[in-house]
Amino acid sequence: MANDIENYIDILIESIASCQSRGDKFFPQGIFPSHRQNKYLFYKRPDTNIFYTATIVFILNQIKHKVSKKSQAIVEDITQKAIKNYPDFQNKDGLKTYNFWQTKPTNHFPNGFIFKRLDHFRIPDDIDDTALLYLTLPHSKEDVVWLKEKLKLHTSPEASVALTSRGGIYSTWFGKNMPIEFDVCALCNLMYLFEKHQLPYNEYDEAVFTFLREVILREEYITDAFKVAHNYATTPLIIYHYARLLGDFEVKKLEVCREKLIQKTRELLDNEKIEIAKVILETSLMKLCGIKNHTTNNSESHGEPFRIGRQTVQNRTANRSELNTYFIAGLLSSYQNPILYFFAPMKITQMEWKCEAHDLALILENLVVSST
Repeated sequence: MANDIENYIDILIESIASCQSRGDKFFPQGIFPSHRQNKYLFYKRPDTNIFYTATIVFILNQIKHKVSKKSQAIVEDITQKAIKNYPDFQNKDGLKTYNFWQTKPTNHFPNGFIFKRLDHFRIPDDIDDTALLYLTLPHSKEDVVWLKEKLKLHTSPEASVALTSRGGIYSTWFGKNMPIEFDVCALCNLMYLFEKHQLPYNEYDEAVFTFLREVILREEYITDAFKVAHNYATTPLIIYHYARLLGDFEVKKLEVCREKLIQKTRELLDNEKIEIAKVILETSLMKLCGIKNHTTNNSESHGEPFRIGRQTVQNRTANRSELNTYFIAGLLSSYQNPILYFFAPMKITQMEWKCEAHDLALILENLVVSST
């Protein structure tokens, strides 16, 4: 059985590598193809973004040390091809922040006909892409300290106080004219970066952790996922991002959330019908239960670890009738007008992004975590 699992892991990594662009009119060499769509508007376009590429590279390098030497070499090759594209998505003025879309030259809503012509839809750099690119293209600790200082300029104590009774949560956007937005998934990625570099906490970090904690304790990640994570907007994806952070780091200010997340994840798994959502929830549960010392002290509440069987792997890789929506953009979510914002959570006003290689990466991650 162990050999079977290793073979499936090798096959999945080879499949992911085969998805990486060799260079064409839509996707530069090294980018993982994705597309944006709104099925209600009969809209679908190839989308040249760095988000999916960086996310896939992050997942692959997280599990690289647990796969065969052959697969490790493939992961390294994927990574090198991917990071060659990073400069094209760097801040247009040369600062060490990054954009979802190419900035040199600017290329928002690529391959479109209308949105790409409107400056209103040209987005600034953001903390989510920046954190993922920092995590996948090693920056110095000095670079990360610089980033943390810059982030202080993009907070709003006034906007934060309604959520946490404390000020200074890092906004999603670096732009001057963008509204202050908080996305718990993006913040989890950012705090993962800071934890990795073991940066000392400041008052802004304290405010972020308070916000992240209260979202769980108030169960807003269940009752209003769009409000707390505009760009992910589902409970399983929010849990997954918390689990990535808590699975690799013991963040004292968030430990009160761990058992609650474990319990809710188990409940969701019992009723989840969508296969890729099961994958995400299973991976989250294993990460939440797997941190050293915590498993030992709370093994009864966590239960026995489970393993993903061969038939399950075959079903998940072969029977994917539709790609997963991992990332969305609410076209009306940045408006301050309450009438427009009322419609922001509706699917017809949202753009969805899908990527085959990323779905495979999620299945791969699930398999590797469950077999080690």
